[in-house]
Order: sequence, then C-alpha cells, then structure tokens
Amino acid sequence: MKIFSLFGLLLLFASLASGQRTIIYCGQLVDVKAGKMLSAKTIIVDGKKIADIQDGYITARNNDKVIDLKNRTVMPGLIDMHVHLEMETKKGEAGERFVVNPADIAFSSLKYANSTLMSGFTTVRDLGGTGVNISLRNAIAKGEVVGPRIFTAGKSIATTGGHADPTNGYRKDLMGDPGPKEGVINGVEEAYQAVRQRYKEGSDLIKITATGGVLSQAKDGANAQFTEEEIKAIVAAAKDYGFKVAAHAHGAEGIKRAIRGGVNSIEHGTFMDDEGIALMKQYGTWYVPTITAGKSVGDSAKIPGYYTEVVTPKALATGPMIQATFAKAYKAGVKIAFGTDAGVYAHGKNWLEFVYMHEAGMPVMEAIKSATVSAAELLGATDILGSIENGKLADIIAIDGDPVKDVQAMGRVRFVMKEGKVYKSE
Repeated sequence: MKIFSLFGLLLLFASLASGQRTIIYCGQLVDVKAGKMLSAKTIIVDGKKIADIQDGYITARNNDKVIDLKNRTVMPGLIDMHVHLEMETKKGEAGERFVVNPADIAFSSLKYANSTLMSGFTTVRDLGGTGVNISLRNAIAKGEVVGPRIFTAGKSIATTGGHADPTNGYRKDLMGDPGPKEGVINGVEEAYQAVRQRYKEGSDLIKITATGGVLSQAKDGANAQFTEEEIKAIVAAAKDYGFKVAAHAHGAEGIKRAIRGGVNSIEHGTFMDDEGIALMKQYGTWYVPTITAGKSVGDSAKIPGYYTEVVTPKALATGPMIQATFAKAYKAGVKIAFGTDAGVYAHGKNWLEFVYMHEAGMPVMEAIKSATVSAAELLGATDILGSIENGKLADIIAIDGDPVKDVQAMGRVRFVMKEGKVYKSE
C-alpha cells in the first residue's frame, strides 16, 4: 500500500512539473493559410507554444485552465510591419526634438506599446527612431514592460538632407554634418559603415529612406535620394549581417532604384507607376502600403498650424493617394504585407488599415492574411509566427463579431494572448 502511495505521489509531482495547460474554446477560428473560417475548435496551449488544435470542445483535465471564446472569432496575433513606437502625431510636434530627451521618448513609448498590444497586434516592425526603440524591444522581451514583440531597424539610414537626416530643418549653426554613425551616408563605403553601425547598436533589420518623405522638414517628398549603387551596397552589407532591408519610398524613380537595388520591401509606394509594379513582381519585392497614415496626414494637414509650412503641402498632395496605389498594386498581384505607419496617426487604431484595404478591393480574409502569415513571411519568422499551428508561439487574439461580414469587427478586440500569457480578456 505504501509503495502504491509513493507511486501516486510521483505521478502527481510529474503532472505538476509538466505545467498547466491552457484550453481555448473557439466559436470561430480563422485558418489564415487556407483563407477560411472554421467552427467549434479547441486550441491547447502548453507554456509559450501551441501544443495542438482539435475539433470540437474537448474535456479539460483537472489542472487545465479553460478560456471560453465560443462567442468570439479567434485568429493569430496580428503583425504590423510598419510602426514608430517612439512617437505619436500631435499639432506642432516639429519643435519637440529640441526639448524632448531620450528618457521622455522612452516613457511615452511605453504607452504606445501597450495600446498596440491591446488592439491585437502582438508583433510589430519598428521602422526608425532614435534608438530608444531598441531598448523598448529589449524591455518587452525581458517582460519588464507590456507591449508587442518588436523587430526594429533602430535608426533609419538616409543621405545628407534626406528624409531621415536628423538635422533637417535646423538652423545652419546646428546642422553639423551627421555621418554613418547617425544614419547618414554618401557613397558606397559609408553605406557599409552605416549598416555595420546598426548591427553594433542591435538592430534587427535595415530601413532606408529611398525618397523624400512627407513629415521631414525638407521641400520634396518624392525625389530619389540614393544612387542605385548606394542601395546595392546597403543590401550587400545587410546580407552579410543577416538583415533584411525595408525602403521608405514615395516617388516612382526612387521606388524603382530600391527594387533593382535588392530591398525586401517598399513602404508607402505612393507614386508607384506601372514599371515599378512590374519590377516588384519580377523581383518578388513586398509592398507595405500604410494607407492609414496617408489618410491621417491628409486630414491633419487641413488643420491650420498642425504641420509646418514645408510639410503641409506635401501631406495634402501625398497622403490621399496611397489607397489608390494600393488598389492598383493589389489587382496587379504584388505581394502585400500589412503595415500602417502607426505614430503618424494615433497608436491603437492600426485595425483601420483593414477597413481601408477592404474599401480598395481586398477581401477581408486576404487582408487578415497580409497581417499574419504574409507578414511573418516578410519577417522571416514563419516557423514561430503568423498562424495558429502546433509548435508555433501562442500569439492568439479574439474579436467580437465576424470580420468577413463586418470588417469593423477588427476593431473590437476582446482577448489578447502573447506567448501563452493573457494580456487582455473581456
């Protein structure tokens, strides 16, 4: 009898040591790979990963934690491939760079990161900041603060006077001559140096500003700002360090130079022409459209004094065009990955991109795919992210309603789990 009791205790301790499973009952489950909606499924989460998906609602074991989402639509955690977690748009923000310290930026970024996660985006690609974004990534990964998983470019790479030259708009005695360390290059040699500096600082990828931009304090928002040789050098250096390269690009010529130069994605793509679309298909380049940012800057520019005199006309001319470009690229068969440029508009409203993509002709299920499995493919992380499958990280969200019938449901996120931990449950 004593031997049996000892054996029973050993079994009990073994069961406890194995950890508590989480059982999630799903009323509807989005199969992003097949592009269809499944009914009555059970997801089994063990630790940080998905252990199994079964038909129906299985009987839980005594030690299991049960989460009932039978009245929700469940899908993988969403991925936004273009955000800026260090900032958020506001009237007159151009002058803040002279008074705001890195510590101020860091405290604000905590709020923006939390809003992003609570809106269902468990992973983001941060495409340019001061370097605080690298520290934010690390703090979230350590569990010290709450936010999405971050893949960050650190500081974007520009040319002198280019969109990501940090001294644009300064008076002459303050401009100085920033170089590769600050993310400003001229020529092939400095291109290599800037990429290596990003590696040294801990970036996950490279972001270049291949053309002018809307919100920089410079006159032209669409001119080509790198030579093709410089872009090829950046891409070659990036490959040495295992980086992918994202290219901010509005103007047609800069877009084509970036594609021929070998970048992995074009961000915004506002004035992309037919030749650029054909090149994207030929090279397999991804398009990250950021329609939400376009609409936001166009609206904000109508508010007197919201932007500076040099920015306002660019915002009025450029912003409203992105949705039409997206529609044209989508219909042509260009590969699309979801991205919003959050920070240019208020964080937490990333889901609006689904509405605008759908308005432009993309079925909702395809839009969801662009923010899950397609985004994971561009990240190079399909082994752990992008779909609800055995062995992948348990990034799982649930919304109120059926998004196929009502795309606004993407804004009604009621449940958020990241790596098996519940951050939101309504």
